[in-house]
Amino acid sequence: MEHFDWVQQICESKAMVTAEFPFNETTIVWKVAGKMFCLGDIETFQSIALKCDPEKALELRAEHPQIKGAFHMSKVHWNDITFEGLSKPFVESLINHSYEIVVQKLPKKTREIILHQ
Repeated sequence: MEHFDWVQQICESKAMVTAEFPFNETTIVWKVAGKMFCLGDIETFQSIALKCDPEKALELRAEHPQIKGAFHMSKVHWNDITFEGLSKPFVESLINHSYEIVVQKLPKKTREIILHQ
């Protein structure tokens, strides 16, 4: 569970982020303005699923064996990221990328609120 507190701190430091358990009691989902950008199993927390640009997702999977298409999500837009062997700054950049992709798809008014927080 060494990664949970760290991921939680990154996610919840961002504007308009909430943490929920919409699927079951062990899968935490971080959402920005109600839209998912990061999720993981709190019992094991060996990996997280993150949204990703489709082209970048393919590149990341080719370069890193720890990154695969997300199990229960659209493999076009979601990656499973296993922490072992990846640096914290790299994983944090992937979390930031996921957050930014979701924010870009939000209504303009919501994006402006986020930008000014």
